[in-house]
Formats: sequence, C-alpha cells, structure tokens
Amino acid sequence: MITYDYPFNERVRVLLRLEDLFIKVQHHAAGADEFSHHCALLSIFQILDLVDRSDLKTDLMHELDRQRMVMEGLRGNPVIAEEVLNEVVGEIEKTSASLRGMTGRIGQPLRENDWLMGIKQRAVMPGGACEFDVPSYHYWLAQPAELRREGIEGWLAPLLPLYDALRIILHILRGSGSKTRYVAQQGAFQQMLGGAKPAQMLRVTLSDEATCFPEVSANKYAINIRFNCLDGAQKPRPFDADVSFDLILCNL
Repeated sequence: MITYDYPFNERVRVLLRLEDLFIKVQHHAAGADEFSHHCALLSIFQILDLVDRSDLKTDLMHELDRQRMVMEGLRGNPVIAEEVLNEVVGEIEKTSASLRGMTGRIGQPLRENDWLMGIKQRAVMPGGACEFDVPSYHYWLAQPAELRREGIEGWLAPLLPLYDALRIILHILRGSGSKTRYVAQQGAFQQMLGGAKPAQMLRVTLSDEATCFPEVSANKYAINIRFNCLDGAQKPRPFDADVSFDLILCNL
C-alpha cells in the first residue's frame, strides 16, 4: 500500500517536512560511503533552516501537554489497557521534559560550530562543497565511516528531542481518523467538509498495483482529489479510469 499525507495547515506541513528530513538523515547516516554521509549532513542543514521558527518548540510542548491531559482523561475506561496508557503518558512526559531542556534556539550548538556553518554556506551553492572549496570537509569525508557516523550522530543529538516530539504528535494525528473506502469516478473525487472540528490532514491510500497518484486541493469547506498518471515522458496526465482508495480525515 502507498499512503499520501496531505496537510491542511502550515503547522502540520512543517512537522511532515521535518519528519521526512529526520528519516533521511538516519537513512543516510547508516550508510558507509562518503556520499551517504554528505547527504545526511545536507539533511541536517535543511532541518536547521526549517526549525528557525521561535514558536516551534513552544507549539510542540503545548500540544504534548494537551495530549497528555487527553490520555489522563482516559483512565478508568474499561476498553483502554492501563499499562499501555501508562507507557504512552510516560513517553509524552519524557519527551516534554527533553524539549524543555533545550535552551536557546533549536540547534544552537550546531549554529555555533563555525566549521559546520562554513560547509553549510558552501553547500547551498551548486557544486559548492568540492575539495577545492572546503578541503577540511574533503578530509573529513575521507575518514573511516564509523568516525564520520559518530560525528553525524553527535550533530544530530541536539535535535532529537524535537524529532521525538513530532513523531508522537504525528502518530496521534495519523491514528485519529477512521478509514473509509471510496471510488473516484473517472479519476475524480470531491467531498464536502463539515463538523465543529475541522480536519488538519487527510491520508489517501492506494494499492501497490495502482498506476496513478493523487493530486489534492482542499480548504475548510471541501476536498478535491484528481488522480493522475505519468506518460512515457514522465509528465503527469489525468487518469480517466475509476480508482478505489482509502481516505482518512485526521485531526488532533
């Protein structure tokens, strides 16, 4: 199955982008070649640019506190396993404490590393991190893989409380809705939205055999999904057959 997440607001959009970058860092850091570790470092630089919002940490702490209170309100519910609830609440409390322990701007230890910031400045230029631009970086990339990996893990460490927080919030968000099966007639689907609690994200899931992908446009009143496919030149074009898919509307 292939799932597409579509955020309805900037807050969720930022969390999804950060999640994607953290996953890329961890994937590339696990590699052994210099190109993988270069990509891992580039993803860390992108995380720094994306978290350069003074209110992000505060937003995450407030949402974690709100979710903790929601979980506490479930105590005594016979359909909720107490040990599972205790584990979830404990994870939220631990992550909240780690976030509160982050002093100053998010990623400040990395910003104070002149060597890293020098690489970051060159890396935004096309081909700007060549050996003649930053010979010290070329030297670092030539070191043993384990040594490079230790460096990446050390630079990533100050950002991990942020990753833990957004993972919890996105996990709760993704699990908040009910799955409904629909069929897009001739590749087009529209649904009006309503209710006192507006959706913050939708999820579209297709089978692995599907030869199309969704293009979503949405506002607080309606969602429109147009399924497209790629032609021989890899250009999107409308998919005119019926498409069976699962839809989940999510909100916190």
